Amino acid sequence: MKRVLFLLLACLLFLSAQSQIKDPVTWTYKANKKAQGVYEVVITAAIPKPWHMYSQTTPSGGPVPTKITFNNNPLIAIDGKLKETGKMEKVDDKVFGVKVFYYSGKVVYTQVVKVKGGLSTNISGTVSFMVCDDTQCLPPTKKTFDLKLQ
Repeated sequence: MKRVLFLLLACLLFLSAQSQIKDPVTWTYKANKKAQGVYEVVITAAIPKPWHMYSQTTPSGGPVPTKITFNNNPLIAIDGKLKETGKMEKVDDKVFGVKVFYYSGKVVYTQVVKVKGGLSTNISGTVSFMVCDDTQCLPPTKKTFDLKLQ
């Protein structure tokens, strides 16, 4: 009886481990003070092989592009466009039928923000993204962040 219970428990643990949701991308967030009341928000995605993540400029009709949104904060003004840096690959994708833009390894998103009145506040938001490898795509995922600006 003990053997049967042990085997049943071992099978359940194995099946549980196999059914866990994959989440291959590791995100880091930081705010670098550039001047009084001026910060550079840096959001970095580390994408392990064989995965790749799509650019925010991927055309419609293709996979879900990465999108970073900042929550409204009356003390913060967004200065300029969100910059995306990394080694972008452009591929005519037969599955989606469009040219797709993606990153493997690492991509860094940078946004300059200005804090009104030199006050301390937080900037928060959401990163929406999708990753694929050569055989599968994972469902679009959202990650939230919250950074202190002081």
